[in-house]
Amino acid sequence: MSEDRAASRADERRTMVEWHIAARGVTDERVLAAMASVPRELFLLKSVAADAYADSPLPIGHGQTISQPYIVALTAEAARLSPGDRVLDVGTGSGYAAAVYAATGADVWSVEFVPALAEQARAALDAAGFGAVRVVTGDGTLGLADQAPFDAILAAAAGPEIPRPWIDQLVEGGRIVMPLERRPGWQQLVRATRRGDDLEIDDLGGVRFVPLRGEHGLS
Repeated sequence: MSEDRAASRADERRTMVEWHIAARGVTDERVLAAMASVPRELFLLKSVAADAYADSPLPIGHGQTISQPYIVALTAEAARLSPGDRVLDVGTGSGYAAAVYAATGADVWSVEFVPALAEQARAALDAAGFGAVRVVTGDGTLGLADQAPFDAILAAAAGPEIPRPWIDQLVEGGRIVMPLERRPGWQQLVRATRRGDDLEIDDLGGVRFVPLRGEHGLS
């Protein structure tokens, strides 16, 4: 990419952060800086890369989408990420969200159900300078027990309930941010904070995600 094109893309990212993220209430400075630094176009199919900084989901193949930037930022802020936090990203997809979480300083593991998407995400993460993100192919609803416990578990697909393995793999005070679909066609993004044997639930608003796949998912 030429220097002029790279500068133009950086300007697009800053505009995206200002108009689509900060203007909608995201205030976490680490999250805003991460969103301004991660090149979303590197995680997209060439056919839609021109729309990288539109605040909308876009297709990435295999029936999946990349989440709109605002939702990625909202999820990261809701998770209250701090440098050094161990984060499990469920539903790697393109790898973009995992890159954003890593850009906040988190130590990120990511699980993808579709092998071809996992391979695609690894290549994109490497190209974008986030090769330290570990991408695993498997059933993300089971968590990643051999790398637990996690400070945060973040999902980019909607499930019927919070999977029990995630709760078991969360530190005290850890956060799960995921969309729940408890009845068909109606989803809400929630943050669940572990308080001993209980979960403190915060409703973050209505959303629309693809179904969470796996043993504790919708499909």
